[in-house]
Amino acid sequence: MTQKNCPNFTSIMNPQANNPLHGKTLQMILEHLLDTYGWKGLAYHIDINCFKNEPSITSSLKFLRKTPWARQQVEELYLRTLGDK
Repeated sequence: MTQKNCPNFTSIMNPQANNPLHGKTLQMILEHLLDTYGWKGLAYHIDINCFKNEPSITSSLKFLRKTPWARQQVEELYLRTLGDK
């Protein structure tokens, strides 16, 4: 299949082209949220202990990598912050 034969060639070759999370690491997302909200604001928006009790990027990343529901909340908040701009 060539580009001439397929009008959706770009989307077939790069299905993540419209995904705002594509190419973003969890650390990049967390750092963006920290720059936007700080630890207190992040704990306000996402009620998890790793943001409340002695928070650090390292401990938060460890928790988020093991806990899919928490990671999903972080990604959703990140996407909402992108929509605000």
